[in-house]
Amino acid sequence: MAKKKFHFNTETLSYEQIEHTLAFKLKNLLIHAVSGLSMGAIFFFIFVYTVDSPEEKQLLQEKSRMQAQYKLLQRQFDEVQEVLTDLQQRDDNLYRVVFQAEPIPLSIRKGSAANTAYYDQLMDMTNSEIVVSTTKKMNELRKELYIQSKSYDELVKLAKNKETMLENLPAIQPVLNKNLTRMASGYGWRIDPVYHTRRFHAGMDFTAPTGTPIYATGNGKIITASWKQGYGNCIEINHGYGYLTLYGHMSAYKARVGQSVKRGDVIGYVGNTGKSTGPHLHYEVHYKGEVMNPQNYYFLDLSPAEYDRMVQMSNNSGQMFD
Repeated sequence: MAKKKFHFNTETLSYEQIEHTLAFKLKNLLIHAVSGLSMGAIFFFIFVYTVDSPEEKQLLQEKSRMQAQYKLLQRQFDEVQEVLTDLQQRDDNLYRVVFQAEPIPLSIRKGSAANTAYYDQLMDMTNSEIVVSTTKKMNELRKELYIQSKSYDELVKLAKNKETMLENLPAIQPVLNKNLTRMASGYGWRIDPVYHTRRFHAGMDFTAPTGTPIYATGNGKIITASWKQGYGNCIEINHGYGYLTLYGHMSAYKARVGQSVKRGDVIGYVGNTGKSTGPHLHYEVHYKGEVMNPQNYYFLDLSPAEYDRMVQMSNNSGQMFD
């Protein structure tokens, strides 16, 4: 039997029995049902988010192992990058200097930016940031290793051609020591013999009697044998490997355009043609379009004492002959 419920009526000052309607009972039932479901849902979510299932625990352990492996892989990438950077520096600053080859630009070594759409796809994967970072490093290393490999292939070719390059390199004086009366002027700022103003002298002047033989200073091909403004009768030799030599104020030629010459071949004779104030040879060395100091290219035919004397003479501040 359900217990009867009463309430006190203040008007009649008596207790009256409470009679619940069907609607009240249904409402009360609904409230209890909703409260029960809410409490059940709360406990369910607390259980789901605080208590891991065996499968979730296993996945978390696997994720932790993968992160540890990725970190180890990142350290290995960094070590490989250090070794590769050292190889690149040796390549540019040692090997290519020895073979007189241009260093590889950084823009080519690093290459252009990778396809960002590919990395965007990786971002949707598990551990996306780690995957993207590792993939980027791998692609960068592959690119740099490929460029370095090609560079070594080029250096091997240069090494094989080193003997030919040394034969072509301008490496002797264009006039024999026994035929020199004196060195009129060296490379650098000098006084112009005609205008008496300071002017940059792009070569070296060797004074010698008219008709003194002029020698090719390295193997190459004659590309000019004609009158040239300021230089008079002039010969230019293309030695390859970026080198070109010029011989000015000649009295006569003994070589023609297109002729191949070897170091020591007579190509012409000392003269006094063009803008010249006396019989002499004006000699220039160019490397990749830049004029060089010829005194650095006489290492095959001068003793240390002769070379020292030549340097002292070429550094004098006297007038030029042209």
